[in-house]
Amino acid sequence: MTQLRRFAYVITLLLAGGTLAAQPSFDQYFTAEKKFLQLPVKNGAPKRNLEIWKDGVRVRFFDMELAEGTPDWYAYLDISAWKGKSLEIRVDKLPKEAKAFRPILQSDEDVLEGTPYAEQFRGQFHFSPKRGWMNDPNGLSYYKGQYHLFYQHNPYGREWGNMTWGHAVSKDMIHWKEIGDAIHPDGYGPMFSGSAIVDSQNTSGFGKPGDPALVMFFTGATCWCQGLAWTNDGVHFNKLDRAAVPRINKDNRDPKVFWYEPGKHWVMLFWVEREGGLHTQQFLRSDNLKDWTPTSIVKGGTGNDRYLFECPDFFELPVDGNPANKKWVLSAANTMYAIGRFDGNTFTPEEERLLGQFGRDYYAAQTISNDPTGRRIEIGWWRTNTAKENMNFNQSMSIPMELKLVTTPDGIRMTRTPVKELQSLRSKTLITGVRTLTEKTVNPLKDIKEDGLEIQATLEPGKARQVTIQVNGLDLVYDVVAQQLRVDGLKATLPLQKGQLQLTIYVDRTGMEIFGNNGLVFMPVNKNLTTKELSVTAKGGKARFTQLDVYSLQTAWQ
Repeated sequence: MTQLRRFAYVITLLLAGGTLAAQPSFDQYFTAEKKFLQLPVKNGAPKRNLEIWKDGVRVRFFDMELAEGTPDWYAYLDISAWKGKSLEIRVDKLPKEAKAFRPILQSDEDVLEGTPYAEQFRGQFHFSPKRGWMNDPNGLSYYKGQYHLFYQHNPYGREWGNMTWGHAVSKDMIHWKEIGDAIHPDGYGPMFSGSAIVDSQNTSGFGKPGDPALVMFFTGATCWCQGLAWTNDGVHFNKLDRAAVPRINKDNRDPKVFWYEPGKHWVMLFWVEREGGLHTQQFLRSDNLKDWTPTSIVKGGTGNDRYLFECPDFFELPVDGNPANKKWVLSAANTMYAIGRFDGNTFTPEEERLLGQFGRDYYAAQTISNDPTGRRIEIGWWRTNTAKENMNFNQSMSIPMELKLVTTPDGIRMTRTPVKELQSLRSKTLITGVRTLTEKTVNPLKDIKEDGLEIQATLEPGKARQVTIQVNGLDLVYDVVAQQLRVDGLKATLPLQKGQLQLTIYVDRTGMEIFGNNGLVFMPVNKNLTTKELSVTAKGGKARFTQLDVYSLQTAWQ
């Protein structure tokens, strides 16, 4: 979470049922008869504070753009845990003439209006929530035969707020299915970002031999402590009745936890702002996941220098695939990273402030724990422009990418490449083979009109000064002289390798993700693409594609 959002949420929390909350102007008892309470939403309406009470205890609190008349869409609050019980709904400052909750609506089905997941601005193979706002990926993990994607979720509006952990599962990281929100705001405060691990050795005692618990760590955005939750089935969740790590300094959040095998103990790190606005990563260790001891601190930037600011990730990778030569990678929300050594307590950087991501609005990426294939796979929050017209959702995730360390002339660097599972989306090969270009060549891609595409290209520029691939309204320009890739105001240095440039491009309605030279450069470009037109041109001389394969991609929505 950004600092401005944190301040905004403190104000929201006070208004939404804290000690300063106003008396409700609407309150009514009802019996929970069905699975969901329907909440009418009007995009852009004034926010109202809502609370659900049971037996004198506030069990849910949030704010939302409540529709006083005809709603744009309905949010669905799961009340199945209280079926048959009497609940009270309280709404702050609701005009008497408003039609909201007159009558109170319930439903056993959570059904998207219109054609599900086919909205104009819905990415077709980038995960986005069924409804509401989404940001940081949380708790990425593989547990009991499924990948689990938790994420920062506002279930009640398409703008940021009401931070809850949304939850989706998948067999392949491509076809995701939402199964309801996992952990909700409570006395800790809103549920800010964190991670999850499978406690295979049952060090916490939350599981059983051979039947481990999935243990999640989050930041409570009122206590500013690191909390702990767990599940034994991936569906039902419990929380520890105290903070796992109390507040260290005025701002600290986003715990990353992993098992350190050589020392047979757990490691946690999270961002702590220290005196003078210094960004640091605090490291701790534990034997049981519940009790933690600080061990070391890694310093980053200060203030607007966001090196090692919030949402850390930390993992070990072999260099050039050699298991005898491994390095540790420390990154944070803006993806700038360090490479170095780690002894279980202290990280010693060897190279710092490295870049491999040159796109726009790619943030807070996390890697999947316990992947059964042993790969290190990253998914990031992609800030797509989806709060348009009457859309009832907002924001997206990136495609999943495998991370590796490779040796380059500049030193050891990290690469990102799309996971092979994405190939399951290929529905048709539109063009393949070798293509030679001159300034007079007829466009070989002129008949392709698709909004979901995968492009695999290997370019030998030859005498050409510039080669352009136009994709659904965006120009990917490779400047041969400058050895630079430019797209929609973004640019990245991308030298030829043995006279060639390798590109992998994934195109969706919400933009494209570009991978250069086998992932040394990653450039996500968030822009709604409303045209369907491809072309490739060369200027200044003859160029040659030794590979130009284009595939149409089917939707990933089930």
